[in-house]
Amino acid sequence: MTKKEVELEVLRHSTSHVMAHAVQELYPGVKLGIGPAIESGFYYDFDLPQQITPEDLPKIEAKMAEIIKKEHKFERQEITREKAIALFEERGEKYKVELLKEIEAEKVTLYKSGNFVDLCRGPHIEHTGHIKAFKILSIAGAYWRGIETNPMMQRLYGTVFPSSKELDEYLKNLEEAKKRDHRKLGKELDLFSFHEEAGAGFVYYHPRGATVRMLIEDFLKKENAKRGYEFVVIPHIAKIDLWNTSGHTNYYRENMYYMKIDEQDYVVKPMNCPGHILIFSRKTRSYRDLPIRYFELGTVYRYEKSGVLHGLLRVRGFTQDDAHIFCREDQLEGEILAIIDFITYVMKVFGFEFKVNLSTRPEHFAGTPENWERATAILEKSLQDRNLPFEIDPGAGVFYGPKIDIKLKDSLGREWQGPTVQVDFNLPQRFNLTYTDDKGQAQTPVMIHRAVLGSLERFLGALIEHYGGAFPTWLAPVQVMILTISDKHNEYAARVAAQLREHGIRVEVDSRSEKIGAKIRDAQMQKIPYMLVVGEKEASAGLVAIRHSSRGDLGAKSVSDFLFDLKGEMSYNIDNDGG
Repeated sequence: MTKKEVELEVLRHSTSHVMAHAVQELYPGVKLGIGPAIESGFYYDFDLPQQITPEDLPKIEAKMAEIIKKEHKFERQEITREKAIALFEERGEKYKVELLKEIEAEKVTLYKSGNFVDLCRGPHIEHTGHIKAFKILSIAGAYWRGIETNPMMQRLYGTVFPSSKELDEYLKNLEEAKKRDHRKLGKELDLFSFHEEAGAGFVYYHPRGATVRMLIEDFLKKENAKRGYEFVVIPHIAKIDLWNTSGHTNYYRENMYYMKIDEQDYVVKPMNCPGHILIFSRKTRSYRDLPIRYFELGTVYRYEKSGVLHGLLRVRGFTQDDAHIFCREDQLEGEILAIIDFITYVMKVFGFEFKVNLSTRPEHFAGTPENWERATAILEKSLQDRNLPFEIDPGAGVFYGPKIDIKLKDSLGREWQGPTVQVDFNLPQRFNLTYTDDKGQAQTPVMIHRAVLGSLERFLGALIEHYGGAFPTWLAPVQVMILTISDKHNEYAARVAAQLREHGIRVEVDSRSEKIGAKIRDAQMQKIPYMLVVGEKEASAGLVAIRHSSRGDLGAKSVSDFLFDLKGEMSYNIDNDGG
């Protein structure tokens, strides 16, 4: 973290204490949970005898302002764990007592500001008067410590910045983010839906949403084929023995779905890698055959708690643009560099900037530390060779290997989990994979797990919010909407639509008996890039009056001239930010 990021985190955590102090003064009998700083601000969990409502938030903010004005110092106190337990028992803070009883250290730290005391490691700002610009944002329910059998608490979310200007900018972006929420736009633009009666976390794509997904899939197939990937398709279930061999039942069991068939245990696949391994293992391989690159748009299923499901961004069934490369160790760096170049190109196509993390060995891992170190070193060298700045994310690797994680940065500066590159010495050994080297000896290949977009669902959710639903023309599910001025122009509109479809344009006709202004507004709301208005003048002259969703009236042209102008927008173009 940079110095500025550290300072902001300290400010956020200190402000969470002030918020808890205010709630404690306003609501006698409240019991305190925890109140950490988070990426967008802070929160605090409260066990209250009454429900806090949005109407209560200004009152809490006013009390916070009073506390801030008094410039209470944040005083650090180090006491024995037993004294801390006695202190919080006396105050009736059962949740703090629970936390303290799990601490093994003899001494703990408390922070006092005014008459407010909290269990906390710190650090904090010098005094409350340094808090200049804050806002309580929302209320949510949260189980104590995230466990569904524990009491439900009230969680207040807030944010704070060093200046009012920064806070105003953040709140403005927050409002814009609400408008761009992919769940809201997915409904308004008729892209997808979820159905509780069919099960939470499973996406139903409507025709327009399926069209966008199909365009992304077609792009991926074309670009993978250009880079020497072979296409494979594997089943959605496999015997549990396969997952025992891969290690998933040991390291991933809580995220897997199980079923019985003919008295045997099966697993609905949470990952595609074991299936690709089976295809590789079907015959003897020579060193000359390597690298072998398998690619699949593979749908997987993973159990997620209902509380963390979030539109397309967190689902239980999703499709990965999944690839697995089997190669010799001397080919490893070249393959990783090619993947990094592929990812960089794709991010340009879709108009995303990105940041890079290098995720290292977790506490529970498969394989040997030596192989982990070799794999991590190769990933690090590859990033350095491409001059890509990166941060180390300690312990965030998957159980079978370290990885490069790419975070997409959207038009509002938010980050989304996207592409990943993982080096794996472990699974080829578990499955006894071999190839014959140039001396006729059996060797174990290295495996690279790679996704250029990651989950198609999550990527599409990020893409919708990035563009605010207004996709570039090549990705728009409907590229052109023809709007008739009256019913007598419907026949001409149908002829124009047929002509456009012959050239691969995705077109619809709005022939409703509505005023043209209403039709234009509806097309704008649907984020259609082009609107072609046809009336008596256009029909008699063989023209269309062209409107663009952002550029407005573009005048009248023949259909052939319109098609010529549209040609440059019909395919992805990295010089035009994917438009």
